[in-house]
Amino acid sequence: MSLGRRNENAFSEADVGFLTQVASQIAIGVENALEYGQMTDANDRLAEQKFYLEDEIRFAHNFEEIIGNSLKLKAVLESIRIVAPADSTVLIQGETGTGKELIARAIHNLSSRKDQAFVKVNCAAIPLGLLESELFGHEKGSFTGAIAKRTGRFELADKGTLFLDEVGDIPLELQPKLLRVLQEQEFERLGSTRTQRVDVRLLAATNVSLTQMVAERKFRNDLYYRLNVFPIDVPPLRDRRDDIPLLVRYFANKYARRMGKQIESIPRKRWMHSPTIPGREISGNCRT
Repeated sequence: MSLGRRNENAFSEADVGFLTQVASQIAIGVENALEYGQMTDANDRLAEQKFYLEDEIRFAHNFEEIIGNSLKLKAVLESIRIVAPADSTVLIQGETGTGKELIARAIHNLSSRKDQAFVKVNCAAIPLGLLESELFGHEKGSFTGAIAKRTGRFELADKGTLFLDEVGDIPLELQPKLLRVLQEQEFERLGSTRTQRVDVRLLAATNVSLTQMVAERKFRNDLYYRLNVFPIDVPPLRDRRDDIPLLVRYFANKYARRMGKQIESIPRKRWMHSPTIPGREISGNCRT
């Protein structure tokens, strides 16, 4: 620090001593500020390196779409690694938006069927009258409007994996036919008497309690136990808040690349104090 005056002998020895003390205090403050800035930069670099390292790990294990490093999510990923090599039926349970389809796809990608089809059906999105035809197919003329033969999703998934989302919405009258496929790997198309044999691994997902539905006689007990061979519970994001920074960085980098921008780091205070929409969460996967 330097001071100057136009007058000759403008500073007395007392002034110099006082200014020296002030300069020493300012120097300490400046030094602390510089060290804090260096530490912050180093922490940001470590955080970025950790993020990209975790990104590489996810790609190496086919978990590229599942973002997070919390203990609860690690437990889910470990369950995926355990059950994927087997042909066991898996029941994926969790709230809407927790990424149940991503879990199913990860199981398929790590299984011996990964080179075959991954066919998905949202049972809640298909009218009840058409769901049987959608799953098992139909012959021409089997019902009004059946102007051509249709191949069902089970046939399309032969040698591969079939993912039934919102399996709790399957009507009771259709559940025995689904149970037979699980037990015998065979079925008949609507309007046909010829038995079709398939080799399909079934993955099911639900956001409701099938146990409660069984108690209320809205879901078959025997079908529930056939589906619940290996259950996986996907935790909501509110139960794994440690994953929020990773999600923030993931989405920021994803959309930065899409817009041709570069985002090197995100200040913690920006996302820690950002407003949230009541009743909604950030999904713990790569979808928005």
